[in-house]
Amino acid sequence: MNRISIITICFNNPEDLIATCASVDSQRVIPFEHLIIDGSTKSDIKNYLESTTQPPYRKWLCERDKGISDAFNKGILMAKGEITNLLNSGDKLADESVLQRVQEAFEKDPSLMWCHGKLNTLRGGIWVAIGKPFDRNKLYRGMRGTMHPTMYVRRTLYDKHGLFDTNLKMAMDYDFLCRIADEKSTFIDAPLATFDPTGVSSANYVKAMHESYAQYRKYYGRSVKQTLWGWRLTGLHHLLESKTGKMLYRLKVKMGKENA
Repeated sequence: MNRISIITICFNNPEDLIATCASVDSQRVIPFEHLIIDGSTKSDIKNYLESTTQPPYRKWLCERDKGISDAFNKGILMAKGEITNLLNSGDKLADESVLQRVQEAFEKDPSLMWCHGKLNTLRGGIWVAIGKPFDRNKLYRGMRGTMHPTMYVRRTLYDKHGLFDTNLKMAMDYDFLCRIADEKSTFIDAPLATFDPTGVSSANYVKAMHESYAQYRKYYGRSVKQTLWGWRLTGLHHLLESKTGKMLYRLKVKMGKENA
């Protein structure tokens, strides 16, 4: 069976959670379960979930956690479906066909261990759909073409490769990607999620990038290619914050090069 468990972690952001839930509830193929892991210091989210009629597949756990990785791990350990997806509060499924596309991918190939697709994200002041088929040989680029809101992973991979590293603050998804790099995957050439640009990794882009590269070195050693790529990304990140950078990026998108 290919039952899908969507895991959403949240922290004092009920409006973001409501938007995420609405995107899940709009699916043509409903999930087996939607797990809400709420580590909030306030009771707003708990009150909303308990006072509002929720679909039977939605369950929640409201208790403090030790950070993002710990919250992810709580959801994974609760999940009963064969396929898991980590959709943070604020992020949304791209359209009503996402879960249908994912189920079809796993039904088409029973040996498939995980899949991913494109991500709608705000870059250079405009919305673009980015994402490429996973290439193990380009892991030195970080999660450049593989974004965790679009990843659907067999639950058994966590049993085999372990849960998320609770010592990591932002690169826990990349660390896990390094561990499952040799597992069979496929790319769905369509947007699967819309990214909330106000998240932790977006607000701390350079710090998140350096944490990711430290994990790469942990598994694969030092790489000149990675060093050069890191310089490139840091420069592009600062350029995109300028008017000139935004103008150049819009030109790049018009040329169909947003994934380059």
